[in-house]
Amino acid sequence: MQNDDSGGSGRLGRRGVLECMTWAGTAMVWTMVGGVPRARLVGTAEAATKDFSFVQVSDSHLGFDKPVNPNTPGTFGEALKAVTEVPGQPRFLIHTGDITHLSQPAQFDLAAQLLTTVKLHTYTVPGEHDVLEDEGKSWINHYGKQEGAKGDGWYSFNDGGVHFIGLVNVMNLQGNGLGALGNDQLEWLEKDVAGLSASTPVVLFAHVPLWTVYADWGWGTADGAQALTYLKKFGSVTVLNGHIHQVMQKVEGHVAFHTARSTAFPQPAPGTAKGPGPMAVPPGQLRSYLGIAKVSLVSLNTPLAIVDTPLMG
Repeated sequence: MQNDDSGGSGRLGRRGVLECMTWAGTAMVWTMVGGVPRARLVGTAEAATKDFSFVQVSDSHLGFDKPVNPNTPGTFGEALKAVTEVPGQPRFLIHTGDITHLSQPAQFDLAAQLLTTVKLHTYTVPGEHDVLEDEGKSWINHYGKQEGAKGDGWYSFNDGGVHFIGLVNVMNLQGNGLGALGNDQLEWLEKDVAGLSASTPVVLFAHVPLWTVYADWGWGTADGAQALTYLKKFGSVTVLNGHIHQVMQKVEGHVAFHTARSTAFPQPAPGTAKGPGPMAVPPGQLRSYLGIAKVSLVSLNTPLAIVDTPLMG
């Protein structure tokens, strides 16, 4: 399938819901101002670089070698090189899943080797491709033992005045492949945030989007809405996901949702193909569809800003 260069944004409803798909590969700065999203092209606005920031990568699919991208280690390596060049000394790296394509030990080992090049602590959550074998034991043995991890590997930590929560929503996929958190994880999440001040910025990250992007393709989480009810008291909530291999944003009230590009291959826009999967693009254009995201916080009293940067503009 060829790329559809169309894209756009618009406000929907009184709550100021905003969705945006970025296809052309231009880096965008997203900033929350008073609960309302503002976006500008890089060059007309700058994200914070002097204070707290971290970088997100996603969907490296190491082991995938089809014609769409026969060299996923190469493009993942390029993405990690871009991470090392991000200004402002990011605190750490978050990988939002599908580290591997077939969850084989050699693919996890290659990922670990490549990730050493960024010299940043890496926080991970699994994608469905990371838990294909042995009920996810390969992923758990390699990455599912973060400090304080519970159940299938969910956990939380604090850094820079922000509370981070890594969720696992790929262990029990529902109809059409929708993600699911499950009762045990939901109960843990409710307790995890109960004692936090309402002024604490919260960042959740998981593989499958917590909001329903396109249910027919399984692009959503069946019990994601329930999870978000536990976060109603917080003034700033950012949700980072992967899985759909394209930039999409949605802001509803105090919650900003953001899905990241893949470092392996793009997927079609929701509903524009028979189903999800690797999307062929014109020769020489692949890297404009792949990339990384930088998230910054100037202070506890200012909003998060997200900059998406393609491997090649």
